Amino acid sequence: MAPSTPLLTVRGSEGLYMVNGPPHFTESTVFPRESGKNCKVCIFSKDGTLFAWGNGENVTNKGLLHSFDLLKAVCLEFSPKNTVLATWQPYTTSKDGTAGIPNLQLYDVKTGTCLKSFIQKKMQNWCPSWSEDETLCARNVNNEVHFFENNNFNTIANKLHLQKINDFVLSPGPQPYKVAVYVPGSKGAPSFVRLYQYPNFAGPHAALANKSFFKADKVTMLWNKKATAVLVIASTDVDKTGASYYGEQTLHYIATNGESAVVQLPKNGPIYDVVWNSSSTEFCAVYGFMPAKATIFNLKCDPVFDFGTGPRNAAYYSPHGHILVLAGFGNLRGQMEVWDVKNYKLISKPVASDSTYFAWCPDGEHILTATCAPRLRVNNGYKIWHYTGSILHKYDVPSNAELWQVSWQPFLDGIFPAKTITYQAVPSEVPNEEPKVATAYRPPALRNKPITNSKLHEEEPPQNMKPQSGNDKPLSKTALKNQRKHEAKKAAKQEARSDKSPDLAPTPAPQSTPRNTVSQSISGDPEIDKKIKNLKKKLKAIEQLKEQAATGKQLEKNQLEKIQKETALLQELEDLELGI
Repeated sequence: MAPSTPLLTVRGSEGLYMVNGPPHFTESTVFPRESGKNCKVCIFSKDGTLFAWGNGENVTNKGLLHSFDLLKAVCLEFSPKNTVLATWQPYTTSKDGTAGIPNLQLYDVKTGTCLKSFIQKKMQNWCPSWSEDETLCARNVNNEVHFFENNNFNTIANKLHLQKINDFVLSPGPQPYKVAVYVPGSKGAPSFVRLYQYPNFAGPHAALANKSFFKADKVTMLWNKKATAVLVIASTDVDKTGASYYGEQTLHYIATNGESAVVQLPKNGPIYDVVWNSSSTEFCAVYGFMPAKATIFNLKCDPVFDFGTGPRNAAYYSPHGHILVLAGFGNLRGQMEVWDVKNYKLISKPVASDSTYFAWCPDGEHILTATCAPRLRVNNGYKIWHYTGSILHKYDVPSNAELWQVSWQPFLDGIFPAKTITYQAVPSEVPNEEPKVATAYRPPALRNKPITNSKLHEEEPPQNMKPQSGNDKPLSKTALKNQRKHEAKKAAKQEARSDKSPDLAPTPAPQSTPRNTVSQSISGDPEIDKKIKNLKKKLKAIEQLKEQAATGKQLEKNQLEKIQKETALLQELEDLELGI
């Protein structure tokens, strides 16, 4: 019987063992510690009831259901309903050049017998993909995707053939099943992603949707939970403009009803992360040169909430979708922002320095961060946090040991109900050691002089961009408040003008001043100046789109919608400038 709180699996040079989840954090007796130093891989089943690991001698299931002689197994995966265990070993050929033996095995979990063996040379995308009810299983073979039904791997039930097909992703959820496929471009032809509904693959109009793009050496395809749309991150290995060594990325939206759009990101630079909310109605993107922006978009690819800029390169929705963590790991300091995305309120800002791994606990309340080898071989260990920023448990690996993997036991959706969000930090006996902030270097000649506040980057604050009821213009609460101020000020000025005597000499018309100087910081209100600046940016982007349309370029649906908003934006800009 599964425990009431998820277990934590820890794998490293100290062996393989499990730790009880919150609030106890003691070593679990459910799984006896495997003390060997050769444990290469471990994996839970999707529902957390089965556990398999390889100790360098064999691969075993929890409770010792079966033991397999697979000394070199480095990858394991359970099918969604725990019927099949897939294992992968590195592919090798014999010295005389003859083909190697099959290295991908599919085992029946109940009987332990091998159902089928395949040759799978690459480790990338090694595992077959199952539908959630296991009626469908698919794997990529050369220029085809082979489909098997009801785990009968001796008969190929269907094939999807596309020349040079590179990747595919099966949709989650119940039938009808859909599949997204990617074919890279060649000889001047564009790359494309197509969506199909199984088994309708034949004919030129069989695809549910099709999206082509030229700038794509590789793509990442992300289905939402309801299988109604796919987000595609298209990447090039080299940015030909020389602006970034990350290459160049673009974000595309493709729906199963045939609609597609380019997601317009307001800041130039790399796309670090894109995640769907579990509601399937919105997604968050982290993008732009540092400090990076993070924005939530709806299914029309319109921005709903902008988190401003900050040191971040990753986003993680909680299992219930009501909390979002924005984090800066890797080459950043490990700063995290925990947001209530129902009310768009900041909950906490903890710092997890040197973290290489992050995971939400299935209960939606606790967070796991870890520093693992080989990414970092020093200061290995893990921490368990409450989302309010309190560290509830901390384990540091001894200096002569390494931590390789730490992960939560998964649970099916609905096991843990969503709880009301709290903003008060929960009590903890573990001290929260804030990292020491190093003071900036000051040359000797400046050390006795007053410090001037100068920032390398202009920080942008969070901004609610959700349209208000009865208003097409996305205005935040602050913007609405300012708008009322401007309208009152405008009315007062007009009243003052009408009270003036007609024989007085008219004051010099402000229109004689060039328009770009009018929008400088004359208002005394930085919010107004920022609003004017943003409006001008949007209008400039609309002008560029109109020029592209004039040259015959076919625009996306969301680009055409932006052009239609030009009149409203011009009116808003005029109102703001008159109110200054």
